[in-house]
Amino acid sequence: MKKIASYLSIAILGGMISLGTYHFAFQTEIERPHQEAVNLNQPPVHQTAAYNYSKAVPENFNFTEAANNTVSKVVHVKNVTTYSRPQSFFEYYFGQGSGETQKAVRGIGSGVIITPDGYIVTNHHVIKGASEVEITLNNNETYQAEVIGSAPDNDLALLKIDAQGLDYISFGDSDHINLGEWVLAVGNPFNLTSTVTAGIVSAKGRSLDESSNMIQSFIQTDAAVNPGNSGGALVNAKGELIGINTAITSRTGSYIGYSFAIPSNNVKKIVEDLIEYGNVQKAILGVRGTDITAENYKQFEDLEQTQGFYVAKVDDGSGAQKAGLQEKDVIIKLDDIKIRKFSDLSGFLSSKNPGDRVLVTFIRNGKVKTTTVTLEKYEYYRIKEIGVEVVNPTKEERREYGIENGVKINKLLNDSMIAENLVGIYITKAEDQTVKDIKSLREILDNRDPYEPLSLTFTAPNGESKTYVFR
Repeated sequence: MKKIASYLSIAILGGMISLGTYHFAFQTEIERPHQEAVNLNQPPVHQTAAYNYSKAVPENFNFTEAANNTVSKVVHVKNVTTYSRPQSFFEYYFGQGSGETQKAVRGIGSGVIITPDGYIVTNHHVIKGASEVEITLNNNETYQAEVIGSAPDNDLALLKIDAQGLDYISFGDSDHINLGEWVLAVGNPFNLTSTVTAGIVSAKGRSLDESSNMIQSFIQTDAAVNPGNSGGALVNAKGELIGINTAITSRTGSYIGYSFAIPSNNVKKIVEDLIEYGNVQKAILGVRGTDITAENYKQFEDLEQTQGFYVAKVDDGSGAQKAGLQEKDVIIKLDDIKIRKFSDLSGFLSSKNPGDRVLVTFIRNGKVKTTTVTLEKYEYYRIKEIGVEVVNPTKEERREYGIENGVKINKLLNDSMIAENLVGIYITKAEDQTVKDIKSLREILDNRDPYEPLSLTFTAPNGESKTYVFR
C-alpha cells in the first residue's frame, strides 16, 4: 500500500512539473496583445531577409489560434442586381407603368476587413456589374457596401461599410514568404460561411494566362479554394494577411489541388492608391524583354544564364536608361527579390510607387553589376467606348511611324468592340481635333457629348489614316 502511495505521489509531482513547464513555455505566445490598426498612409516597411518561422512556431503548433482570429475578419460578399419586372400584359409588351422592383443575387464571394472603420478588400470579379453590394459579417450582421474603387487589371476592389470597432486583419510581408510555409485560406465556399482550409506555399510569382490583361504574379498554394472563396484571406502561421484568394485551375470548376492568391504587398499598395487617387498608380522600370528559360537561353548571344529577365529594349528617357541599363542586360534581382521571369518583375513593381528607387542587379558580359533606378509613372488612358487602352509613344516610336502627334493603342480591354490587329495602331485625331498625347485626348473626350457618336482617326505604320465613327 505504501508502495502504491509512493508511486502515486511521484506521478502527481511529475504532472505538476510538466504543467508548469508548458505554462512557462507557451503562455506568452497565447496571450499576445491585439495589434495596432493598419495605417494605410504609412510608407511600407520591407524586411531585408526572409523571416525564419521555425523560430516562432513550436513543434506542436496548430492553426487553432490563427483560424479563430481570422474567421471574424472575413466577410460574405453578395453581388446584388436590381431590375424591374412587368406587372401586367401591357407593361410587358408596351413598357407602360413603373414595374415591380426585383432583386437577384448574381454572385457570391468573400472579403477581408482591413480597418476597424469598415474598409474591405475583395476581388473585382466578385462585385463586377453589381447594382448593390451586400456584406454579411461573421456574426450575421448585414450592411450595404459602397464601392470605393476597383482595379480590374489586378482583380481587386475596395469596399466600405458604415461600421466602427470591427475586427480587422493585419498585413504580412508577402515578399518574404517561403516555399513550404504553412498557410490558411479563409472564406465562404459554396455559400458555406467561415470555412478554413490549410496548405503550404507551393510556388511564388506564378503566372496563369499570359494572354490575360490581368497582372500575373500569384502565390500558389495547395489550400482548398472553391467558388465563393474569391476575395477571401490567405494568412500565415501568425494570422497575418499574405494574400487575397483569387483563382483556381480546374477542369471541373472546383478545387483539384492548386489555388492562387494576389500577394498582400500588392494588395496594400493598390488599396492605398484607390483611397488616395481613385485609381492605381503604376510604376515602371522602362525596359522591355523576355524571360530566360532552360529551353531558350542558348538562343541569346554569349549568354550562360538560364533564369532572369533579358532586356531587349530600354525605353528612351526612362529611369532604366538614365541609370545605365542597356540592351542584352539580364536582370536577376530587384532589391533583395530574385527575378527568374517577367512575372517576378511585374509582381514586384506592382507593389511599388512611381518615384520609388529600386536597386537593380543585372549581368552584363558575364559580370554581375548593380545600379539604382528611379521608377516612373506609367501613363495610360482607357477609351471605354471602344474598349482600348492607349499610351504615349516614345520618341523612337514616333520616328518609326513618321508622325509627331498621337497615342498608341497598347492593349484591348475585356469584351473589346474592335479587332485585335489594331493593337499598336495610333489614334491621331478625336472628334476632328488633333491628339497630341494622352492629356489632350482626355480633354477632348471629357468635353464631348457622351450621347453623340464618337469619331476617331487611326493611323497605320505605312502612314495611311482612316476615320471611323462609333455609335
